[in-house]
Amino acid sequence: MTLPALFFYLFASMTVAAGLMVISSKNPVHSVLFLILAFVNAAGLFVLMGAEFLAMILVVVYVGAVAVLFMFVTMMLDVDFAELRDGFLQYLPVGVLVGLIMLSELVLVVGAWATSGALPKTEARAPIPTDVTNAEALGRVLYTDHILLFQAAGLVLLVAMVGAIVLTLRERRAGVKRQDIATQVARGPATAIEVVKVRSGEGIPG
Repeated sequence: MTLPALFFYLFASMTVAAGLMVISSKNPVHSVLFLILAFVNAAGLFVLMGAEFLAMILVVVYVGAVAVLFMFVTMMLDVDFAELRDGFLQYLPVGVLVGLIMLSELVLVVGAWATSGALPKTEARAPIPTDVTNAEALGRVLYTDHILLFQAAGLVLLVAMVGAIVLTLRERRAGVKRQDIATQVARGPATAIEVVKVRSGEGIPG
């Protein structure tokens, strides 16, 4: 067995094992840690395929930002795990039924392809450049051939982000102080500063 094949099986097995531990771990913090492990091993698979830029982006964006955000949110939330387990057991039969249906569909599709010999042949849509780096080649494809699709994807993500903020924005309860930006900006020296003349030894009046 060659060295690249050995690393492939190592990274692939670790990715699958970490993914299983993400959904089977009882502690949510441990699930996030296993998710980070899965991301790192997936980045190793990208390196083996020659996509160093994607591996770097996966580590920097998902491990350095998304997974850390999951970690902080999970640690700060006061989750009632007993209630979650009750809901899990309640919907477990439906989940098992849906999972079995999807598994049977996958087996039928893959089995039909394997028996008929009609597996699709994957061909490169663009020639693999040899005179430029992986990051430069990816940039040429994204920002030249597919610039409109790239901008449309960014617009969709922006709309999704704004929609998530609007849906999760809740009004404060009565009696709770809330920041009024317009009032703060309109404040002048007369309302923002109070000059008090204090004589020596008298102190500030209450």
